[in-house]
Amino acid sequence: MKPRIERTRQGDYRLRLTRHERDALRSLPAQLRELLSTDDASLVRLFPPAYADDPASNVEYEQLTRDSLLADRLQALRVMEATVDADRLTEEQLNGWMGALNDLRLVLGTRLDVSEDVYERELDPDDPRAPELALYAYLSWLLEQAVAALASGLT
Repeated sequence: MKPRIERTRQGDYRLRLTRHERDALRSLPAQLRELLSTDDASLVRLFPPAYADDPASNVEYEQLTRDSLLADRLQALRVMEATVDADRLTEEQLNGWMGALNDLRLVLGTRLDVSEDVYERELDPDDPRAPELALYAYLSWLLEQAVAALASGLT
């Protein structure tokens, strides 16, 4: 099976996503963008506390960094939305995809309470979380493909 994301000789990145994959990815940025406007507990891994034992310092840290982190996350989502139907991405666009994919999987993983053992067992199709766990696995795999494509340019 050919990689879904690979570096081309021209230095950009080819996306080999099926229409089904693109359709699945198309709605995710808007869903995360909406969630980012809330205080949903599943966002904790996107904005982890810097000072878990010092609430006052943590509030100060959040005031200094949250807007910048949020702007970066929203930009990555915009890039993914704008290029979900593209056949090729620039390195900058692929970096945006990686940020969006990672954020999506972190939020989904938090909601599903995913731990290392999720990779150790086969997905039970009767598990009510099966569709979300499959999406989590797909996002993780696609992120791995993006990292491998970027790393291929380092050799």
